[in-house]
Amino acid sequence: MAKIVILGAGVMGSAFSIPLTDNGHSVALVGTHLDGDIIEEVHESHVHPRLKSRLDDTVMPYTWDRLGEALEGADLVVQGVNSNGVIWAADRLGEVLSTNVPVLALTKGLHGDGERLSTLPELFRSHLPADMQNKVSLNAVGGPSIAGELAARRHTCVVLTGTDEARLKQFADWLRTPYYHIWTSTDFVGVEVAVAMKNVYALAVGLVIGLLEKEGEADNGAVMYNLSAAIYAQGLNEIAYMVNYMGGQQRSAYTLPGAGDLYVTAQGGRNCRMGRYLGLGMPYSEAKAKHMADITIEGAELAASIGPTVKNLINNGELDGQALPLLQTMIDIVRHDAPVEIPWDAFFA
Repeated sequence: MAKIVILGAGVMGSAFSIPLTDNGHSVALVGTHLDGDIIEEVHESHVHPRLKSRLDDTVMPYTWDRLGEALEGADLVVQGVNSNGVIWAADRLGEVLSTNVPVLALTKGLHGDGERLSTLPELFRSHLPADMQNKVSLNAVGGPSIAGELAARRHTCVVLTGTDEARLKQFADWLRTPYYHIWTSTDFVGVEVAVAMKNVYALAVGLVIGLLEKEGEADNGAVMYNLSAAIYAQGLNEIAYMVNYMGGQQRSAYTLPGAGDLYVTAQGGRNCRMGRYLGLGMPYSEAKAKHMADITIEGAELAASIGPTVKNLINNGELDGQALPLLQTMIDIVRHDAPVEIPWDAFFA
């Protein structure tokens, strides 16, 4: 059996322990500097306070300052911090991680530096010590996976991606259960871009919740499924464009990492909650400050993070602005408090 260290005790990192312990693996759950209360509760009761699920009694909780101790004898590190914690995770692991221990990322997102876009695993790698950057094996998980469903052992389908097919097969063997279904892909860029971009388009689909609430059902009971479906379709179209632009394979856009993950993310959660406020007419800055100040909204975080870079790439002709009308709209809504105006005539160009 393998020893797995999960860095990040949030809902997804913690839920990820369940198929591992069901398969008899040893799991160390290491909280970040923000996870102290979670680690304390898991230590006391083995019940995760946010996941509302009991973790296996064999899961060993650690505070972040004991990361080096937790890593002793590790076969794999699962990086389960949120998108804002990637650099922190690289800094902490860079101090104690052996280069022969692979990393499997759960975190989704893209980074923009004004001139180019990069995946979060690239950002993570760039913040490791220089002598480690080309030695540590980076891999990732992508696809429609709601933490609560995984914790309840509901059927879940994901893709493991990396550059070493044999290593991916090994990870799949460690993780695969009757309810956790796994495929592998060496399209690392395509999978990572698709699962990142889906967040901003899930936020866009969430706009419809507020628009419907503001306008109300029609006299015949009609709602706005047509509207949300069109936004979904345009979002998928733009994901495919971005996957192609960044050098990935179209298959990743139209299978689990893109279409699947966008569908499940658009069903509810933080992106949809924020989308409702925006659809009701509330400016993003006001909605964030009043209603979701301490909550990470991955779609908005992505729009804010890559917005200036996307604008620069469009202005210099590297990105085709006509191919990304919905992305530009969402960037303006998040970064400039623009009103919700769907650019229908620019869709499906």
